[in-house]
Amino acid sequence: DLQVARTLIMFSKIVLALALVGSAAAFQAPVAKPATRVVMSETKADLEALAKELNPVVPFWDPLGLADQTFWATEPWGALGSTNEATIGWLRHAEIKHGRVAMAAFVGYLAGANGIQFPWPQTLKGDMPPFAGGSPEAQWDAIPLAAKWQIISVIAFLELWGECALDTHYMKGGKPGVYPPLVNNGNMQIPHPVPLNLFDPFNLSKNASPEKKAKGLIAEINNGRLAQIGIMAFLAEAKVPGSVPLLAGCVKPYDGDSMAPFLSNFDMFNL
Repeated sequence: DLQVARTLIMFSKIVLALALVGSAAAFQAPVAKPATRVVMSETKADLEALAKELNPVVPFWDPLGLADQTFWATEPWGALGSTNEATIGWLRHAEIKHGRVAMAAFVGYLAGANGIQFPWPQTLKGDMPPFAGGSPEAQWDAIPLAAKWQIISVIAFLELWGECALDTHYMKGGKPGVYPPLVNNGNMQIPHPVPLNLFDPFNLSKNASPEKKAKGLIAEINNGRLAQIGIMAFLAEAKVPGSVPLLAGCVKPYDGDSMAPFLSNFDMFNL
C-alpha cells in the first residue's frame, strides 16, 4: 500500500546516505604535508587572455561581472579566506566539469534516441534496457529505482573523489579541470582496487608536450560549451516541440519533467 511504498522510499534514502558516509570513512587518511604559501595564478586578466585563445572573434564576455566577485567572503564563511582568485578558480573548474558532463550527455542522448544499448540484461531479472519509443528522457523514467540510485551514487563518489583527492585544490592554487587519479593516489586510497583512472585511463596524454595539452584544453572548453547548448536544445525541443527549429521533427516529444529525475517513482516534495 501507500504507507509501505513510503517506508521503502525513505529506507532507500537512508541506505544511500549511509553508503556514502561509509565509503568516505573507508578512505585512508591523507599523509600530513607541511603548510606552504599558495600563490594564486587565475585572475581576470588570465580569463581575458583565455577568451582570445578560445575564440578570437568573440571577446571576453562577463555580463554578470562574476570575474570581479569574491564568493564566500561574508560570514560565516569568512574563515575560509576566499579570494577573487579562488572564485575564478571555482568558476573555471565548474565550466570545464559541466562541459565534460554535457559532452557525455550529448553523446548518450544520441545513443539512446537511436536505440544504441548495451546487449546484456540491465537487471538480475533479465530485463533489457528500455527503448521507450526512442526518448532518452522516457528511458530514464523506465529504468528501476535501484538503478537510478546506483548511477547517482557513482556520480556522488566521483564528485567526492574529485574534491578531496587533489594534490592542490583548484581554489587554492591548483589547476582547474584536473581530476585526481584513482590508481596510486598519494592523497587518498580506494579500499576496492580500481584498474584504470577516470581521466586518461590508457595514459595517452601522459607524455604529451605542454603545448599539446594546452591546445587540447582549449578544444575541450569549446566543445564543452557547444555540448551544453546542444543537450539543452534536445531537452527543450522534447518538452516544447518546435522550440528549436533546427531540431523540429528530430527529437521525440516528452511530457515528463527532465528536472525531476525521480518523478516517475515518487514526488520528492510530496511523498
